[in-house]
Amino acid sequence: MSMAESLKSYGLKKVLAYLDEDPDSNIPKVLDWVEKFDKNKVAKRQIDSVKNVIADKDGNWYKLVKSLYTDIDAGVRRTMFENFIINATIIGGHRQKKSREENNCNIPWAILMDPTSACNLHCTGCWAAEYGNRLNMDLETLDSIIQQGKKLGTYMYIYSGGEPLVRKDDIIKLCEKHSDCAFLAFTNATLIDEKFANDMLRVKNFVPAISVEGFEEETDFRRGKGTYKSIVMAMDILKEKNLPFGISCCYTSKNTDVIGSEEYIDDMIEKGAKFAWFFTYMPVGKDAVPELLATADQRKFMYRKIREYRSMKPLFTLDFWNDGEYISGCIAGGRCYLHINANGDIEPCAFIHYSDTNIHDSTLLQAYKNPLFMQYKKNQPFNQNHLRPCPLLDNPGRLTSMVERSGARSTDMQNPEDVRDLSDKCKSAAAKWAPIADRLWEESHGLEKCSVESSAK
Repeated sequence: MSMAESLKSYGLKKVLAYLDEDPDSNIPKVLDWVEKFDKNKVAKRQIDSVKNVIADKDGNWYKLVKSLYTDIDAGVRRTMFENFIINATIIGGHRQKKSREENNCNIPWAILMDPTSACNLHCTGCWAAEYGNRLNMDLETLDSIIQQGKKLGTYMYIYSGGEPLVRKDDIIKLCEKHSDCAFLAFTNATLIDEKFANDMLRVKNFVPAISVEGFEEETDFRRGKGTYKSIVMAMDILKEKNLPFGISCCYTSKNTDVIGSEEYIDDMIEKGAKFAWFFTYMPVGKDAVPELLATADQRKFMYRKIREYRSMKPLFTLDFWNDGEYISGCIAGGRCYLHINANGDIEPCAFIHYSDTNIHDSTLLQAYKNPLFMQYKKNQPFNQNHLRPCPLLDNPGRLTSMVERSGARSTDMQNPEDVRDLSDKCKSAAAKWAPIADRLWEESHGLEKCSVESSAK
């Protein structure tokens, strides 16, 4: 960090310590102070949200904030607040803005990366299972990605796979070395044990997002018999040690009613989850099961349910597709995040397996300036209705155009997938979702123009 950034960080850390003394009385005072400090309005949306939360002492959001003080280890809470709020959002946000202006390219808030393709499960419809344990980025490569990212303002790192905790020793080493970063992993949780939980408690800057597909029947259907019981055991360990965790839920044609049910949400809150990240199934890879794609009515159901629970439940919820309206559409291609697979291919999104750059041959910054990511920058948003944000699932033809114009290649080494064939798998779902999404958009945005058809078929 520069001297100016270090001084800002020191001051903000003092503020967080002040919060710990009496959060009820001091949070409003601190928000007023942070608002004055944030002259460029980088954190305005977050500040306004927190102000609304603390104004309603009986509300679900206030209960969630309070639970971070009653349920989470104090050292872990302080470290995650420092790394997530100060480094990743405020200091990192300023640095990202500067980097974008200097380089005229997207600079991400977060980097999603796969330490390994290895996984101890074989989930139905998962592309990762194709690769086995043959692909890995070594510790030095992962470390280099983080060092490069921080220079550009990225302090949030998310692991996927494969099963990232197959490499949990290296993950802990990276948490130790980059103690100023926030780390999260999408994990099946079956490798979380007492030792790893103790390591989490020690490093204080790692949070798991546990993949769970519903209750036992739904989870074991996709992930294998006994998986749900292993997940519950991991949650019990984390809750007992006052460690934060969330859940990652993939809703499909088979489990949407369960994942969207109040019974399921309440059960996850009771088990200790503080956040829930919702995804819809994508038919990527040769083992994809297009029949698992959620129907348009199921996606509408999740749109309504997640918004309903946000007004009722002490759980922070994110919907990767249906929340596009809050962030002006697609966040991929480095606009807010990107994906680096276990082979080092730098992809615009975890669900878009095409690339024109590999981290072993290039820098992050060069990847951001290369044709594929610049195509994303040029074309985003892909639809003025941000409930149709995705260039693949919602706007077939837009991804095809960008991949072909950039010269990007399929990163599936086992079974390279032609981008036109992939897009074809989504055309029916996109056509059925479009009229429903347009009606939902009109409900919340009035007569605003809400549809842009693809010009690249």
